[in-house]
Amino acid sequence: MQIDSTEQAIEIVVIEDEVDILELVEYHLSKEGYRVTGFLSSENVEQFLEEETPALMIIDRNLPGMEGSEFVSYLRKSGYDIPVIFLTAKDKEAEIEEGFESGCDDYMCKPFSPTHLTLRVKALLRRTGVIQKQERLKYKFLTLDLTKNETYVEGKQIFLTSLEFRLLHTFMKHIGKPLTRDFLRDEVWGSGVEMVNDNAVNVAINRLKNKIDPKNEQQYFNPVWGVGYRFV
Repeated sequence: MQIDSTEQAIEIVVIEDEVDILELVEYHLSKEGYRVTGFLSSENVEQFLEEETPALMIIDRNLPGMEGSEFVSYLRKSGYDIPVIFLTAKDKEAEIEEGFESGCDDYMCKPFSPTHLTLRVKALLRRTGVIQKQERLKYKFLTLDLTKNETYVEGKQIFLTSLEFRLLHTFMKHIGKPLTRDFLRDEVWGSGVEMVNDNAVNVAINRLKNKIDPKNEQQYFNPVWGVGYRFV
């Protein structure tokens, strides 16, 4: 997948020593289409940063070894300017002030709402100019213009209904991942829709396939038995 000539989706690093919280954050960020790399401590993060350039980091302060704010302060002194959101149980005013002074860009206290976290992530990425760069989403012969809601196949514009555009956009945010019909219903038709059955989802996907790959040469949509579809 390409986003404005970038070969990967937006990458976010999460450092959290509680496995259940780490998995929760990874799940919700991945659902939004981000590429997520998780760590249980800061131990191997700097080595990772030498090879990768994530757009944002979400860091707990109560980490084993080096405390989160100390780690961020160390990164800043080392020249790393990656935006940081602290996600921590340290909620006293002095602790929050300490977090910002160490170099974080935003601060969230536990317990937290995953929805609020993803909104904070999106807002910070927007402020740093990352999201604005993603006006076009590209994969194989497909291009989605996200500002104009236009679709191109091999450079030629094709007409998709708004539902088909949302459906294709959802698949292109989750390349290679099996998506259930329930997930597609929530993402494309909207939660609370009761009249959209499995057959309606299948029909919508077949109509979309006939528009973007009428000869099935690319074989974008792969049924996953008992689950739904995988876009490859």
